[in-house]
Amino acid sequence: MKFMLKAAVGASLLALAACGGQGDDSLGDNVADNADAVADNVEAVAENTTNEAAADSLEENAEAIRENGQAQEEAIDDADVKANTQ
Repeated sequence: MKFMLKAAVGASLLALAACGGQGDDSLGDNVADNADAVADNVEAVAENTTNEAAADSLEENAEAIRENGQAQEEAIDDADVKANTQ
């Protein structure tokens, strides 16, 4: 489950990243905002889960999603800057 969730989020973030190159931060911001929304949903599921171990795992997944979103945002922003210098 954990791997599938990360793979799905990663694929969607990479698809969004492929549309960059405008030299602004809006695309990176959108990716980070999307990751935050997904993480919020995962946290909501964790709050409604009665199994404490599963809830902890979901919380860890939410944090990983947020971190991945931030990393993707930085990568997109860096790629946009490099694209504008060529």
